[in-house]
Amino acid sequence: MSNTALPGRTGQTPPAEPTADRREAVARLFSTVDESVAELGERFAAAGYELALVGGPVRDALLGREVHDLDLTTDAVPQRILELVDGWADAVWTVGIDFGTVGLRRKGVQLEVTTYRSESYSPKSRKPEVDYGTSLDEDLVRRDFTVNAMAVRLPSREFADPFGGLDDLRAGRLRTPGLPEDSFSDDPLRIMRGVRFAAQLGFELAPEVREAASAMADRLKIVSAERIRDELTKLMVSPAPRLGVELMVDLGIAPYVLPEVPKMRLEIDEHHRHKDVYEHSLTVLDQAIDLERSRGMEPDLVLRLAALMHDVGKPKTRAFESGGRVTFHHHEVVGASMSKSRLSALRFPKDVVNDVSTLVALHLRFHGYGKGEWTDSAVRRYARDAGHLLERLHVLTRADCTTRNRRKAAALARAYDDIERRIGRLAEEEELNSIRPDLDGNEIQRILGIKPGPLVGKAYRYMLELRLENGPMEKEAAEAALRDWAREQGIGEES
Repeated sequence: MSNTALPGRTGQTPPAEPTADRREAVARLFSTVDESVAELGERFAAAGYELALVGGPVRDALLGREVHDLDLTTDAVPQRILELVDGWADAVWTVGIDFGTVGLRRKGVQLEVTTYRSESYSPKSRKPEVDYGTSLDEDLVRRDFTVNAMAVRLPSREFADPFGGLDDLRAGRLRTPGLPEDSFSDDPLRIMRGVRFAAQLGFELAPEVREAASAMADRLKIVSAERIRDELTKLMVSPAPRLGVELMVDLGIAPYVLPEVPKMRLEIDEHHRHKDVYEHSLTVLDQAIDLERSRGMEPDLVLRLAALMHDVGKPKTRAFESGGRVTFHHHEVVGASMSKSRLSALRFPKDVVNDVSTLVALHLRFHGYGKGEWTDSAVRRYARDAGHLLERLHVLTRADCTTRNRRKAAALARAYDDIERRIGRLAEEEELNSIRPDLDGNEIQRILGIKPGPLVGKAYRYMLELRLENGPMEKEAAEAALRDWAREQGIGEES
C-alpha cells in the first residue's frame, strides 16, 4: 500500500488524513485486511462469543499503512479459542497462552486472538499480572493509547471507539484512554511505547502524557531489559529515531534506557569551546539515515545504534589542555567498551552487541587517511578489520562529518570517495573480504615439520601480516618467506 505524507510532519510519510465518518473508516479498514477475519468472526458468533479486530492493525489500516499480522480480541478464554479454531486454522501455536493469546495462521495470514484482559504490575514486579475481562470496552480502556483503543466488532463490522481514538489519529496526538498515571502504573513500558510511537508515527504526546511520563520514568526500573530492548529496537528503526531519543532525554526517560546518551550533553564554557557531543551525535544519526536511504539500504539497527553511541566515550575521556584546547584521547576505545556493556545489559543479541561496539571502535580509523597517503597494505587492513561491517563503516564515517566548513567537508568527502574506490579495486583483484595467508595451517606444519599448537598460530599470523603488506604471493615465495621467518625465530624442522 502506498503512503502519502501527512501535512506538517517533517521526516514522516504517514498517509492521508482519515475521515471522521465511521462507516467510511470501517470500509477503508476492510479493504486492507484479509477476509479470513470476517470468516473467523462468523465462527465465534455462531458459538456465542464476541470477536473484534483491535489495536495496531485498526490504527495502521486507517492511516493507510501496510497491515501485516492481525490482532483480535474475544471474551472466549484461551482453551475455548483453541477449540473454535481447531480444523479451521492451518497452524496454531500457544507460546503466549499464559497471557491469554493464541496464535494461528490461515491461508498465509497470521493472526493472534487474545482473551479480553488487563495487565498490571505490582510495585516491585518485573512481569505483568494478567486478568481476563468480560467486555470489549473493559479491554479497550486498558490499552496504552486511544489510537490503539479502537476496534471493529466481527462479523457485524461495528466500529468501536469509546475514547476518541479516531480524532486523535487525525490530530496526530497520543493520549491514554484513562488517566495517564493509571495507564503507566498498570504497565510502565507504555512510557517507552509512547516515545516509540512518536518516532514511528510522527505523533505528539499530549501534555498530560508528557507530564506523567516524566514524573513516572523511574518506574521503568521494574520492566525487564528484554521488553525495553524491544521498544528501543522499534524506535531506532522507525522513520525518525532522533525524535524518540530527544523525547527520552527531555522527559528524563533516557537514564533508565541509555544513560550514556544524556551524559553527552557536555557543558561548553567560554574558555573551553567544543562541539556539543549530544547534538553532534543526533546529527550523525540523521546523516547516517540519509545515507542509508541514498544507498538503498533498509533501516539498519546496528548502524543507527553505532551512529548514536559512537561518541559515548567522550565524557569519560575529556581533558583540557593549554590554550583552551579540549581532547578526547582514545574515546573510541572507551566508547566501544561502554556500548558493549550497555547493549549487553539490555540483552541485545551478541552479534548486535559485537557489531555496534566494533563500529564504535573503528569510527576514527579513517581520519589517518589524510589525502590518500595510505599504502595498499593499510587499505587492506582497514577493509579486513571492518570485515562484514565495511559498508556500515563507510556510512558511519561519512555521517560523522558535521563540520560547517564547506571546504573541509568537501575534502573529507573526496578522501572517502578515494578510499572506497581503492577498496573496490583491491577487492576485485584480491577478494579482500576473504583474505587469508598464502599458506594454510596444514602447509605451515608440513614446511616447518611441526605439530599442531601455538607455534602454528604464530606462523599463521606472520603469514597473514605478510599477505596484508605485500598482497598475494607465489607459493614458492611464500614458502621461502616462511622458512626465513622460522630461522629468525630459531625454529627448525627438528622442532
